[in-house]
Parts: sequence; structure tokens; C-alpha cells
Amino acid sequence: MGQVEPIPIHDHALENLRYIRSAMERAGSFTAVPGLGGMVMGASALPAAWYAHRQTGPEGWITVWLTEMVLAVAIGSLAMVHKARRSGAPLWCDAGRKFALGFAPPILAGALLTWPLYQAGLLHIVAAAWLMLYGAAVVAGGAFSVRIIPAMGAAYFALGLIAMLAPPDLKDLPLAAGFGGLHLVFGFWIYRRYGG
Repeated sequence: MGQVEPIPIHDHALENLRYIRSAMERAGSFTAVPGLGGMVMGASALPAAWYAHRQTGPEGWITVWLTEMVLAVAIGSLAMVHKARRSGAPLWCDAGRKFALGFAPPILAGALLTWPLYQAGLLHIVAAAWLMLYGAAVVAGGAFSVRIIPAMGAAYFALGLIAMLAPPDLKDLPLAAGFGGLHLVFGFWIYRRYGG
């Protein structure tokens, strides 16, 4: 009967350290960001951008985009709950709370700025503010999520800057590229790499 070669202690220790590191990374990051939900949000934003662009007055434009935001929040929320349940991870874990606390202030700022900017007739600034503040929210919340999320937020912020500098008539193009295109691209990335 042959003697079994013992595993060197340093190899065993390294494997244990890898496992501990992996467990800590999973525990410290919010992974319920939904890739598939992001793609659905992006798919709903593209027709909204087209329809908003066809509106002749500011009331129609703001109504289309606010309706799209309500729809996107519903899609994103349901997708997050579904992904968390499917993976067995708690949605309101420490990292989830930190994600929400980082995400909420810029979103609240965007909501509060919408009305006065709309009243002043600065719809192109509304579009830029939405993109930049959504980007800031994604970066802030993404600090407690998987690595790609802050990069996604930076892309939204950059599109917001482009929207700020673009002619007012083109305000729907950066919104379509951001809320439509970026949600589709990053949603697909998240879906493939992190599941759901």
C-alpha cells in the first residue's frame, strides 16, 4: 500500500486564505444589482426617449420621462428582490443598506431639482442633472457593490456632462444613450458576469 503524500502546510494555508478572502468579499459587497432588470429598464427607456422627443410641449416631455422613471424604478426594484431571493442573499444586509444610503441622496437631489428647472424651462439642464445625479448615485452606491457598478456610474456622469454641453434640442439623445444604452450594455455585463 502506497503512502499518501501530505499537502504542504503553506499550500493548505494559502487555500484557506483564498476562501476567507472570497467569503469576505461576498459579504462586503451588494450583489443584488440586477443585470437582467437593467436590460429591461434600458429597453423601456429607448421608446420613452423616442416618444419624449416627439412631444411638442414641455408638459408632454416631462410626463413621458417621469412615467418612464416610475416604470424603471418598479422594474429595478422587482428585479433586485427576485435576484436576492434566487441567490438566497438578504436584500437588506449591511452592504445593501450601505448601497441604498449611498444611492439615495443624489436621487433625492435629482427629484428636488426637477421641478424648479422644469418651471424655468431648462429641460436640457433637467436631462443633464438626471444623468449626472444618477451617475453620482450609482458611483456612491456602487462603492458597496461589484466593481463594474462605479464604472457604470462614471459613464452616466460623463453623459450628463455631454448633455449639459449639447444643444437643448438634443436632450433626449443623451437620455436614450444613458438610461437606454448604458442600462442595456452594463445590464448585459452584470447578467453574464454576476448572474441575474
